[in-house]
Amino acid sequence: MSKHLKRLNAPRTLQIHRKEETWTIKSSPGPHSLEKSIPLGLVIRNYLNLADTLKETKRIISNGEILVDGIIRKNHKFPCGIMDVISIPKLKKDYRILFNRRGKLILIPISSKESNWKLCRIENKTIVKGKKIQLNLHDGTNKLVKKDEYKTGDVLKILFNEQKIDDIFKFEKGTVSMIIGGSHIGEVANIEDIEIIASSKPNLTKMKGKNDFTTLQKYVFPIGKAKPAIELPEVKIQ
Repeated sequence: MSKHLKRLNAPRTLQIHRKEETWTIKSSPGPHSLEKSIPLGLVIRNYLNLADTLKETKRIISNGEILVDGIIRKNHKFPCGIMDVISIPKLKKDYRILFNRRGKLILIPISSKESNWKLCRIENKTIVKGKKIQLNLHDGTNKLVKKDEYKTGDVLKILFNEQKIDDIFKFEKGTVSMIIGGSHIGEVANIEDIEIIASSKPNLTKMKGKNDFTTLQKYVFPIGKAKPAIELPEVKIQ
């Protein structure tokens, strides 16, 4: 697998100029896939314009001045994906990564209070030693719980400092959700109905918002109960 990436071949989720230069930074293997992540170097240089060159970008990152989900990251190729929190303590600025309506990964400025936690969707559950339940989350992390009270598709609000579950937004009717794939990517709507398909085809979810639509279950990411718990981009729920 190549360690280099041409701008013309870069994932369409990135907001970069594709014809000004030949090469760009390629995400290293990590918590998010290449197609749905922004390399930390691009966040600093291209998104936030905190550096002009890759050399300056590497110096900022290697000095430990950038935090991702409360952890200092020194690899300029570290993949940052949806719901990740980027913090710059020296500038007292914090951002959350979300999709916009064009399917691009963007940075949303958030308050210092909101930068202390993130939302993680449960992708799978497994039983480990001691009959404990291990929740496999969308950002590659795992969480051990004693009670089996969580379901696949539910979203956990996890505090960075204590690494504990502060709240849960269940994948059920009425929950406010963001669409993270398909033709309705970036939209925010309420879950109206969940259609279970008795075959190998994926389950469907009927959504109710500004416009009613149906999307795949895997594209639905709960973000709140009565209202969104996170700061949103230009889309607003009706």
